[in-house]
Amino acid sequence: MTLVVLSTHAVKDVMDALGAGLERAAGGPLAFSYDPANVLKRRIESGEAFDVAIATRAALDQLAQQDRIIPSSVIDLGRSGLGLSVRKGALKPDIATVDKFRRALLAAKSLVRSKDGTSGIYFVALLERLGIAGEMKDKIILGPSGRVAELVAKGEAEMAVQQVSELLPVVGADYVGPFPAELQLYTMFSAGIGNACRDREAATRLLASLQTPAATALFTAKGLESPKRQTAFIRE
Repeated sequence: MTLVVLSTHAVKDVMDALGAGLERAAGGPLAFSYDPANVLKRRIESGEAFDVAIATRAALDQLAQQDRIIPSSVIDLGRSGLGLSVRKGALKPDIATVDKFRRALLAAKSLVRSKDGTSGIYFVALLERLGIAGEMKDKIILGPSGRVAELVAKGEAEMAVQQVSELLPVVGADYVGPFPAELQLYTMFSAGIGNACRDREAATRLLASLQTPAATALFTAKGLESPKRQTAFIRE
């Protein structure tokens, strides 16, 4: 039987790298479907069938309250902060401080953000907080589902903001760095088993395989900080 896994793009590179090992752990084939966490939540709430979900911790907690996710099954995989990318070879702006970050945004001709993802929603509020929402309004491009830095790589936007784990893999774009600490938002990504999962034993083995030392090291390498190494995080 094929296990259906609904997953956020934030962990796609890790899932691809682990590949066949995940299927061996589960004892059968896996079918992944990727979308932003908020979209996945809506899909599940609409009644879409699935066995395992990988999304933000906040989304899984809410789904657990709705009896769509088994609460005791939820595991934290890693957290990711927000960062900025530019086209490969372009001059990287200095965004080390809040003031420099603000000036870099204002200097950009265009910037792409996620339309439905946690990063995009937060960025809208952040522009208001920085007092530059009006000045940035005509520069913002709403990216498609997935890695918005792909538009930067294609030359369709000058900058991209998203979770670091979604910026790093994009070929043709250079990662500049994380948001300044004062502006940073860390998102915890987690996995859980659906209440209607058709094979809970297989799903449990799958989740266990995502917590091995090798998997944890891979999550870290792909921009997701291990939950075992942090002292605090925001579950958004």
